Amino acid sequence: MRNKLAGIGLALAFGTLPVTAQAVELTLWHSWSNDSEMAALNTIVDEFKARGHTVVAASTPHETAGESPLVSLIIAGTPPNAFIAAEADIFRDLMKRGQGQPLGPLFDRIGATQAFPKTVLDAITIDGEVLKIPIAVHIDGMVYYSKEVAEKSGVDPTKWTSLEDMWADQQKVNDAGYTFIAIGGNTFQAGYTFHPLLAAIAGPEIYTRFYAGTPDKTVFDEPAVKEAIETLGRIFRQTDEGWVNRAWNDTTNTVINGTALMQIHGDWMKGVWRANSKEAGVDFGCMNIPGTKALSVTVDSFGILGGVDDATLAAEEEFAAIAVDPKINAEFAFFKGSSPVRIDVPTDKLDECNKVVLESLAKPDYSVQNPFYIGDRDWIDSVWNTMFTYQSDPDMTSDEVIEMLKDEYDAVFG
Repeated sequence: MRNKLAGIGLALAFGTLPVTAQAVELTLWHSWSNDSEMAALNTIVDEFKARGHTVVAASTPHETAGESPLVSLIIAGTPPNAFIAAEADIFRDLMKRGQGQPLGPLFDRIGATQAFPKTVLDAITIDGEVLKIPIAVHIDGMVYYSKEVAEKSGVDPTKWTSLEDMWADQQKVNDAGYTFIAIGGNTFQAGYTFHPLLAAIAGPEIYTRFYAGTPDKTVFDEPAVKEAIETLGRIFRQTDEGWVNRAWNDTTNTVINGTALMQIHGDWMKGVWRANSKEAGVDFGCMNIPGTKALSVTVDSFGILGGVDDATLAAEEEFAAIAVDPKINAEFAFFKGSSPVRIDVPTDKLDECNKVVLESLAKPDYSVQNPFYIGDRDWIDSVWNTMFTYQSDPDMTSDEVIEMLKDEYDAVFG
């Protein structure tokens, strides 16, 4: 392991950013592509460039690629210096290869560790060591709705206390000429609609049995799992005809342009609303899935591979420190649609949706980690493919979905 943190002599004071002695070019790999994601990323990149450095960026959109291109780059011997990744096993493998870079000592020195809430620390800590650079907190499944469409349809989503309440208003919305719930078509959206529904409907214990490590196969027979699958199917079957191959952000735009009431997806949706000059509480509202028993939480994070020399490592650390700087992180969250990763960020850019997130995360035993932090990648891919098959076949039943999951489980875990 190339851990040179103790020897590079940055002499940091509390809360200050490290400064490298020379300009360095870093390669950054990420999986973002839409305007809100890039605007957020540039809050970090622009500051890094302002310090005299250069960034060469490469991206593969997450809706089609996952993290396999990153793995391919590493195996091919052309790894990036910094990268976006979710899976804990990615970081474990890098540590085994001697390419991982612990970040705990850096965050301690710049005063960041004590400003990270427990949710963030849990997500960036792998096998007892901080290996990730947190940049955004997201709820994987929230309801973002058009206030104008709600008013014209005569419905008030804030009064929904259960999914039954929500579905009871579907006909009103349809009769007014709108799609009730917008959803697009690819494995990413199918997967990222299912696991938040599973958490919301089934709660932490069943969610953990379904995703963590080697799942408990008996979980497929739980009524709450079937209920989550049937709820997902109900969402699939009521969407508009334009769902096929539609990206998540284009789906968000159907709510923004007033053809659909709402979208149930990650709260990065807010970045698209913001990019369209829309304001929380005025143009759109946000809430957790009605009746939620648990929230699936994503902490978007970078990793660094450890510099091949002291100057490169110092530049990588400088990039990491910029990413978690409270002012920059607040700006990042504003564009990304996320909530900040620190409790001490300036509050001028926080809105009512951030307050919903932060209040939710403060509740004990109310959140669970994103499947990629606790589960097997092959299993998660199998779940995504199963749910997308379900979306693509209107005749497929929930019982057939469960049987397919059992078959996939056997294929992955033997």
